[in-house]
Amino acid sequence: MKDVEQLRPRTQLVHAGVRRSQFQETSEAIFLTQGFVYPDAEAAEARFKGEDPGFIYARYGNPTVAMFEDRIAALEGAEAAFATASGMAAVNGAMMSQLKAGDHVVAARALFGSCLWICETLLPKFGVAVTLVDGGDLAQWRAAVRPETKVVFFESPSNPTLEIIDIAAVAEIAHAVGACVVIDNVFATPMYQRPLSLGADVVVYSATKYIDGQGRCLGGVVLGREKFIRGDFETYLKHTGGAMSPFNAWVMLKGMETLALRCAAQVASAAEIANALAGHPAVTRLLYPGRADHPQHALAMAQMQGTGGAVIALEVAGGQAGAFRFLNALRLVLISNNLGDAKSIVTHPATTTHQRLSEDARRALGITPGLVRLSVGLEDPADLIADLLRALDAAA
Repeated sequence: MKDVEQLRPRTQLVHAGVRRSQFQETSEAIFLTQGFVYPDAEAAEARFKGEDPGFIYARYGNPTVAMFEDRIAALEGAEAAFATASGMAAVNGAMMSQLKAGDHVVAARALFGSCLWICETLLPKFGVAVTLVDGGDLAQWRAAVRPETKVVFFESPSNPTLEIIDIAAVAEIAHAVGACVVIDNVFATPMYQRPLSLGADVVVYSATKYIDGQGRCLGGVVLGREKFIRGDFETYLKHTGGAMSPFNAWVMLKGMETLALRCAAQVASAAEIANALAGHPAVTRLLYPGRADHPQHALAMAQMQGTGGAVIALEVAGGQAGAFRFLNALRLVLISNNLGDAKSIVTHPATTTHQRLSEDARRALGITPGLVRLSVGLEDPADLIADLLRALDAAA
C-alpha cells in the first residue's frame, strides 16, 4: 500500500506491508518455502550480487516474513526491520552484530534473566567489557560510558520491577561518545512508546509477547536504520541462522491486526486492577507506572503516551510462602512465565525467570521473595479483580 506512513496505527496494523500473489488473496499468504527459483543463471547471479532485490533463501528473507517486517517497521516509524526466531535472538543479534573484542557495553542492571546472561556471561567471553548501572540514575550512565563504549542497552519498563528509564537522556549520553542505543520495548509495546523518536537507534521486541498476543508462536524483531538492519545485522543473522519461520510470521501478522484493540483493553484493565489491589493488607508493595505512587510515574506518562502498560508487579506479604499461597489460590489467572497473552498470567520471578541470579543480585534489582509479576489479559476486569482479591485473602 502506498503512503502507508500517512495512515494511523490501527490502519497500519491491518494493511501495511501486504504483498498479494497473482491470486489477489484477502488474507496474507503463507509462503512455506526454503528456496526460490530463478528464470536463468544470470538472474541467480544478479540476485546474489544484490542487483536484483528478490528473495534467495528463507534464512535471508521470505515473502511472508517480509510482510511482517514491513508492517511493524511502518508502525514503529523505522526505516527497516528484520524478524528473528525469538526475542532473545533479536537481543543477541542486535548487540553481537556490532561488537568485537575490546569494545565496551553499558547496560541497565534491571534486565530479563537471559538478557543479563548475555551481558554478564556471553559478551565477556568474547572480550567485550560490560558495565551494569542503575538505569534510573543518569549520573551512573555518565560515569560508565567511555570512548570505547559501542552499545548501551536497557529495557523500559524493565522486567519484572517496571523501572522506567529516561530514553532521551540516556540516548544523549550515549551519543556523546558515539555509542548505539539499543532498547527492549516489549512491555510498552509499539502502541504506547516510540523509542526511535526519543533518540534510540535500535528497538528490539519479543514478538512472542503482545505482537502475537495469544501464546502461539515464538518470534522477535529488530528495527532501526536501513544501514544497520540491512548491513551488519542482516549479515550476522543470515549467517548465524536466527531467522523467523514463515508460519510464525503469518501468525504475527494476524496478531498485529488486533494489537491496538487488545493493548487498549489490557491497559485499561491493568489500571483498574492496580487500583483495586493497592490497598489490600496482603500487598506490601505495588508497582504500576500508571499510578501516581510509582517512582517514575511522571516519566512513564511522558514516554508511554499517558499509559501505565498492562503489567503489574506486587509484593505479597509473607515472602515466598505468601506469594506461593497467593499463586496457588488463583482460579482464573494462570501461572506461567510468559506475558502479553490474551489470558492473564502470573509468575514468581525469584523462582522462575530470575532464579539463576544470586540472592544479593535479586535483592539489588528489587526482586524479593514475595514479588509477583502479573500480565493482564483480555478477561473482564471485574472477574480478574475478584479472583486476585480472593487469592490475596487466602495468602494473608
